[in-house]
Amino acid sequence: MTTRRHGHDREELCDAGTQIYERALREGRVSGEEAAAAPCLIDFGLLHPAVDDLNRLEPVAPAVALHRLLRASEDRIAEERRREERLAETFAGLMRIQGRPAEIEGSATIRVLSGMERINQVITEAMADATQEVLSIQPYNNARSEAAAAVALERDQALLDRGGRIRTLYQHTQRHAPLVMARYEQLRGDVEARTLDEVTERLIVVDHAVAFIPASKDRTLALDVRNPALVDYFVTTFHRLWRLATPMHPETVKRPTLNGITPRQRAIASLLVEGHTDAVIADRLGMNIRTARVHIAKLAATLGSESRAQLGYLIGRSGILDQEAPASPAPPSLRAPQAPRPL
Repeated sequence: MTTRRHGHDREELCDAGTQIYERALREGRVSGEEAAAAPCLIDFGLLHPAVDDLNRLEPVAPAVALHRLLRASEDRIAEERRREERLAETFAGLMRIQGRPAEIEGSATIRVLSGMERINQVITEAMADATQEVLSIQPYNNARSEAAAAVALERDQALLDRGGRIRTLYQHTQRHAPLVMARYEQLRGDVEARTLDEVTERLIVVDHAVAFIPASKDRTLALDVRNPALVDYFVTTFHRLWRLATPMHPETVKRPTLNGITPRQRAIASLLVEGHTDAVIADRLGMNIRTARVHIAKLAATLGSESRAQLGYLIGRSGILDQEAPASPAPPSLRAPQAPRPL
């Protein structure tokens, strides 16, 4: 809290104080009577009594004073942030109280979560209350430590033990990833996974009631979404991608090679004709650029191309992008999506 002294806020240095401080820096000292005209100098710690004469005040070096003041400002900001967190935690419990008015219920349908620890904490809390279903999209760059994977495995198994189910979409490049394979070797219950060449950014939907999506590229920020219309939109998007995806678990379906062109090469061919660079293709399909170039070289050899420009022409003439692999039948355990909530 700021207090007013000598006609201005405590955080401000008045004109009189500035002039006296400048003179103290030039002359090495000022008298106590002179400093009394600007009490803010003492408040700021810009002057201190001389050791040999308490009535004489000597200046603190500006660099030292500035560092001290900035640190004090940072401490105040940190304390305000802690106060915000305490208020948010307090009112989060109050907002869950049943019987509150409808207009209050919709007032906090989207909130920003900051920091991986906080994000995982809120996801874990949502999962702890879940009883029905979790839908998630996990892109290739969802790198997890073994410790984080163990925490996710524990909360997922707890949901399965309560009779819930889990559906996850990955990119094709994750079909043989060690952590992914280990996950499905350990999970027991109604759990399925499918893959696509390209998926959206990370998405987690819990019980068709709350969704989590990234709010920054480094994923240190996330959005906690509880707006029914938005959550239903995410669920619909997930199910449409799910229908197009290839089963990975519990039944693995291998996508067929057509006319010597593998499914991965068809995906690359589609991006090539759009004019994307090797780096963009690798990023879109979840592989490193060296692997992408190996696939491009094999595609060129299969089509008899001798240059990048000719490859695009041969892709278009070959008709490989018009070919579709036979649709994979949906596993019997796949339930119909829940009907969307009325608006």
